[in-house]
Amino acid sequence: MIKTNLFLLLFVLLAGTSCNRQQHFISDDAFRAEVEKDFQAKQAALPNGDLFSVFNQQMTPDEKEALTFLYAYMPIGDITDYDGELYLDNIRSSFRARVEMPWGDSIPEDIFRHFVLPVRVNNENLDESRMVFYEELKDRVKGLSLYDAVLEVNHWCHEKVIYTPSDARTSSPLASVKTAYGRCGEESTFTVAALRSVGIPARQVYTPRWAHTDDNHAWVEAWVNGKWYFLGACEPEPVLNLGWFNGPAYRGMLMHTKVFGKYNGPEEVMDVTDGYTEINVIDNYAPTAKATITVVDENGRPAAGADVEFKIYNYAEFYSVANKKADAEGKTFLSAGKGDMLVWATKDGCFGYSKVSFGKDNDVTIILDKKPGDIETVTLDIIPPVDGSIAAEMTDEQKEANAKRLHEEDVIRGKYVATFYTEEKAEALAKELGIDPLKTADFMIGSRGNWREIEKFLRDTPADKRPMAMDLLNVISAKDLRDTPASVLTDHLGNTQPVQSSLFTEYILNPRVANEFLTPYREFFAANVDPALAKKAKADPQLIVDWVKQNISIADSLNPQRIPVMPMGVWKSRVADRGSRNIFFVAVCRSLGIPARIEPVAGKVQYAKGLNWVDVDFEAAEQTTARQGKVIASYQPIKALQDPKYYSHFTIAKVLPDGKLQTLNFESGD
Repeated sequence: MIKTNLFLLLFVLLAGTSCNRQQHFISDDAFRAEVEKDFQAKQAALPNGDLFSVFNQQMTPDEKEALTFLYAYMPIGDITDYDGELYLDNIRSSFRARVEMPWGDSIPEDIFRHFVLPVRVNNENLDESRMVFYEELKDRVKGLSLYDAVLEVNHWCHEKVIYTPSDARTSSPLASVKTAYGRCGEESTFTVAALRSVGIPARQVYTPRWAHTDDNHAWVEAWVNGKWYFLGACEPEPVLNLGWFNGPAYRGMLMHTKVFGKYNGPEEVMDVTDGYTEINVIDNYAPTAKATITVVDENGRPAAGADVEFKIYNYAEFYSVANKKADAEGKTFLSAGKGDMLVWATKDGCFGYSKVSFGKDNDVTIILDKKPGDIETVTLDIIPPVDGSIAAEMTDEQKEANAKRLHEEDVIRGKYVATFYTEEKAEALAKELGIDPLKTADFMIGSRGNWREIEKFLRDTPADKRPMAMDLLNVISAKDLRDTPASVLTDHLGNTQPVQSSLFTEYILNPRVANEFLTPYREFFAANVDPALAKKAKADPQLIVDWVKQNISIADSLNPQRIPVMPMGVWKSRVADRGSRNIFFVAVCRSLGIPARIEPVAGKVQYAKGLNWVDVDFEAAEQTTARQGKVIASYQPIKALQDPKYYSHFTIAKVLPDGKLQTLNFESGD
């Protein structure tokens, strides 16, 4: 009896200790305190719009810590443009996967925190894909090893999406499934989202530019039992560390990934921002070497804090693939594949540059002895890394089995694609609605899995407005047709008054400003912009410039990836990065019937007075008209090249006032 009572007493004491012990999502006290500090700083920076109300909800302590971690490091738009419930749902789904998937207990805390929990992968608009994908994938992978589960998820992804090129805006994972299309950046975003949905750590890897050919590429790395393996997104192979890009990757000069939050892993850190840690993973793919760059001024003194850009020659331009800051001694470094880069350094309006051959030039000094306006002719011989390939082994049986599966997956995807619009169906719709049959076919076939939304938009539009509706569909992008809801298009059509101007369709009616996700902001601005200001601004658009200068604070550091904040999000928070501020200005102007744009060559923000474009400078006390000049480049044809093309054989860049280079976006023939 005494022994039994003693056992009960010990059990109660132990149970009480267990129940009172705090369960932490972040077990390290110092790191948890740092996250909390960064979260409070984010709250202080975004005091408007009640943007943190989700924290008032009931949640467990570990859910709250995970939510705090996400909010501490997510960019402005993720806070302003999405309901906090989305993040709480994602957290609960990721915790569920950790419990229910057989590998859940094997994932280290920091790997789970940085490579499973985060919702964002790239610059895509966010959606509920984690929850949707989990329900589809959980039973398909439950009985597999972690290694085989990665392969199986990629097979599932191939059933859903196939490669097609498109513009730089990244569709959401669910939009990629809906359209069955994706460029490499979208396929890899989708595949990372799918892997994370079942608790598999994954990250998107980019080579910003190849060194040996005009292109770039993105793929996926997945963490399996302590090691990162690579795979081609939606391109299943029999084994990991195998893809069509094994050869090109061996010739790569830089591969990187942006890790959500403050990350302290074994990889070389390229940059640390308020939102992510950029790491260099080139060592996983190619022979590498490290080059140390020392930046000095004209007097040989260390240029502490100088900006140092590492540039690869690609698409006939020197493209920055890494941006670093010189330390107190004027030094920085980069590990890269064994080829040539141009390194460009700037500080206080002065600049200097040097070619660097990785593997040969271990220490290079750059002198800041040049200023914008200096004239100089330079001949550079840029050599990429040598040929080679990453070794991979597989059997003939594995190849044969994989090929059979790929065919079966093509059939599955093909059956879904067969439900999309046909020319015959488009012709019938055009006849029913009395609209141009050729354009209707372009729009409806181009909308792919989004056809119901485009059809609904056209059907719901009154007959007298259908010509304007067709004009609207004609000016948005091909990708917009594939992922824009009917409600967004209806907002822009229904809240735009037509005017007789050659600028109307492109620069007033058009909802597309830059590379933002299209949102229904016109009715919102009609209801929220002061009517007196709106009336005066039509005659004097400078009033909108002044309003933006006075009311929108610039905080570039809060949006380091420069993911466009939706115009309504900028209005709510009154905080934006410069790019989102510019999109917001154009959106407000167009909502008020003022033609406005971000012109495509130099990226200037402009509004129109009559048919003349006026440059907008939000930093200047007074607006000025930029000086214009003419540059003529002559070329004597040679047998090997009769007609050089822009972005293939040459580009034109300007040296900005701060000494940095900006390639001008001229299309061939302009």
